[in-house]
Amino acid sequence: MEIEDKASEHGSDSERSRAGFSGPLVANHRASKSNSNSSSRRSARFKDEDCYVEITLDVRDDAVLVHNIKGGDAEAALLASRLERRPSRPLGSQLSFKLRQVSQELRRITSSNRLAGKVDRTKSSAARALQGLQFIDKNVGNEGWHEIELRFAELAVNGMLHKSRFGQCIGMNESSEFAAELFDALARRRCITTPTISKAELREFWEQVSDTSFDARIQTFFDMVDKNAGGRITEEEVKEIITISASANKLSKIQEHAEEYAALIMEELDPDNLGYIEVHNLEMLLLQAPVHSTHLGSESRVLSQMLSQKLVPTQEPNPVKRWYRGLTYFVEDNWKRIWVLALWLAVCGGLFAWKFLQYKHRAVYHVMGYCVTTAKGAAETLKFNMALILFPVCRNTITWLRSRTKLGAAVPFDDNINFHKVIALGVAIGVGEYEPLKQFFGENRPNNYWWFVKGTEGWTGVVIVVLMAIAYTLAQPWFRRNRLALPKTIKKLTGFNAFWYSHHLFVIVYILFIVHGYFLYLSKKWYKKTTWMYLAAPITLYACERLIRVFRSGHKTVRILKVAVYPGNVMALHMSKPQGFKYTSGQYILVNCSAVSPFQWHPFSITSAPGDDYLSIHIRTLGDWTSQLKAVFSKVCQPPTSDQSGLLRADIAKGDNRPRLPRLLIDGPYGAPAQDYKQYDVLLLVGLGIGATPLISIVKDVLNNIKQQAETTDEGIVESGVKGAKRKPFATRRAYFYWVTREQGSFEWFRGVMNEVAENDREGVIELHNYCTSVYEEGDARSALIAMIQSIQHAKNGVDIVSGTRVKTHFARPNWRTVFKHVAVNHADERVGVFYCGAAGPVGELRRLAQDFSRKTTTKFDFHKENF
Repeated sequence: MEIEDKASEHGSDSERSRAGFSGPLVANHRASKSNSNSSSRRSARFKDEDCYVEITLDVRDDAVLVHNIKGGDAEAALLASRLERRPSRPLGSQLSFKLRQVSQELRRITSSNRLAGKVDRTKSSAARALQGLQFIDKNVGNEGWHEIELRFAELAVNGMLHKSRFGQCIGMNESSEFAAELFDALARRRCITTPTISKAELREFWEQVSDTSFDARIQTFFDMVDKNAGGRITEEEVKEIITISASANKLSKIQEHAEEYAALIMEELDPDNLGYIEVHNLEMLLLQAPVHSTHLGSESRVLSQMLSQKLVPTQEPNPVKRWYRGLTYFVEDNWKRIWVLALWLAVCGGLFAWKFLQYKHRAVYHVMGYCVTTAKGAAETLKFNMALILFPVCRNTITWLRSRTKLGAAVPFDDNINFHKVIALGVAIGVGEYEPLKQFFGENRPNNYWWFVKGTEGWTGVVIVVLMAIAYTLAQPWFRRNRLALPKTIKKLTGFNAFWYSHHLFVIVYILFIVHGYFLYLSKKWYKKTTWMYLAAPITLYACERLIRVFRSGHKTVRILKVAVYPGNVMALHMSKPQGFKYTSGQYILVNCSAVSPFQWHPFSITSAPGDDYLSIHIRTLGDWTSQLKAVFSKVCQPPTSDQSGLLRADIAKGDNRPRLPRLLIDGPYGAPAQDYKQYDVLLLVGLGIGATPLISIVKDVLNNIKQQAETTDEGIVESGVKGAKRKPFATRRAYFYWVTREQGSFEWFRGVMNEVAENDREGVIELHNYCTSVYEEGDARSALIAMIQSIQHAKNGVDIVSGTRVKTHFARPNWRTVFKHVAVNHADERVGVFYCGAAGPVGELRRLAQDFSRKTTTKFDFHKENF
């Protein structure tokens, strides 16, 4: 590149000079203050091998005119025409900025010509690259200039917006550091050296950021990395922008290895070891970078288009038909719950009506009026519900009915805890049912009821109501999960411990309830005092359940094999499998640690597979009990070695000096919705965060089956990964596993499983998809560099930089409609079991999609969600 200064038309003594120049084309020319009519001509040449583009400028006072263009095409002429705009800044500064712009654009044009035969810059590849470099998305700047202008009015001071508020102004609130770098890049292109900008300058910034052309986007991103505006990026600049991008996406491990990844990018884009990369190198990387796809064939693409047309939501114009269709769908999806609730309500209504009518024809009705009939009717339903409420929490009984009988086809065992809550509501109504009916009580009432309260019937009833109110209140999620901002003194009385202990007041409640039912005013014969008759069988069943737990946990001792504490407050426990302990993937066990509490038992999903020679669980510390458990085990853990995972770790072998570990008791296994996966040939497994635990067990079970089939092709049929089993063949032929988590460190929990699947599943039976929601969606400029490094690292070493596994991680949240569509296209005319475990947020969407695709496609999706 060369710069040529020509003599002024009005200054004959000026001499002509030519100087070689390396870097961006910048002129520091200033007009002489002593001669306002002075002018000069400046010529700039851009050289690429033997090709020159020479632009001669005529500078007069505050005017800049293009005098001549040599060696350029129409695009070069268009670029040069930009120099003729009247500057709003001092002439020298504006001229320098304009020359730099043209220089950089000419560099880009030449780079594009240089790569014409190497890089595919077709419409499709450019469109794909555009998706990988967006500064404006649904959250940033999509409101348009008007909204940004309003925010400018709120944030600006004396008509100037500070750099620190730039991100907030354009809507990039969560990435202040990245927004500051974007501000600096935009300011450098305009020779702005102050940390504030005016509204007009903000408008220029916004127009460049919102420019949808590929060239504008890649140049903006290049400018962010090119800190010295030299037109070339060094390794140190790459390292700095990697650190900023990793910080914006909350990827601490990438920050720690920023130097390594910077060297990786330089190695890939600077094969000649020049020490720098240019804009065309980034362009080549973006145009050639692979993207996540489902690799649909031509036939699948046709089916996908047909599904898209079929799944377009349509509005039924007739409100009656619309209501009828909605009701039909509701009944179709909830018929199991409907008939159970209808039967329960019918029994409660029948018992109430029976007692109500019975006492209405007795003499006491003429004395006490509707008071006695209502009280007796409510008492009868209360006795029934107090008996029934124990059945949904008889875990062994429900597990046996679910696993050994066909009742699961008609009874919704998955909703046992929800039904327990519904019955509790019925109990509360039965206790307080007389309150709205006071106006119908007898007219002649005593002045007070203290005489009644002092009796056995009175004080037992009052104590029962008080204890029930305490247990019912502390069982609400606001108190049980400490969601309310309460004072410390009151907060100590809430939480899971308070819920657990208050719920076990039921022992006192049932004793008082039997006493209360025995001392009746109006019934003296023993066979008419029916409270004990209602409660005898349920209490006996529940007592047997607790005795079985005590007996089984005492004999099923476990030995701790490994303890690992992972990022995200998760602890993994590997235990020896008790003799004769059999379970199915998806089930859970109850765990007791006497060092924390000798009475509390907590449920945790089993993460090992039935074919493994150990038993494992993963525990996330969310409450007081789990926090204390982690603290107890962390005392025996040490930092892991280089080849081990986790933050703290303890591997205990038989011959070592074993540290003194807390004693663990287990009870189970117990049935859960996920255990029904064996009923389906195709599985769609969706786990959020720690909710992936029961699904990991299923994945490992499918993997063990794959391994066993590979090893024992002639030794017989394999069932659940257990060699030599003589049962029906393993049903699952395809499994899709989607794991969504917001922390990069979470992937360490099951890194070994992910790598094992990638290594052994050569037939592609298990399709793994990891999603990290802390990373901005694919296509956002804030994650563009992360995506570039991810592609290079995975292509060279087969390891994902986000998860540290062989499974490539997706960014942000999945599009669940696209996921269901992908499964429906691949498995027409099949039943797919959808199993979800995690937070309650996505449940509604997943259930609706399962229903929608089941009705509008030939693929039937059965949705199951995990409950504890």
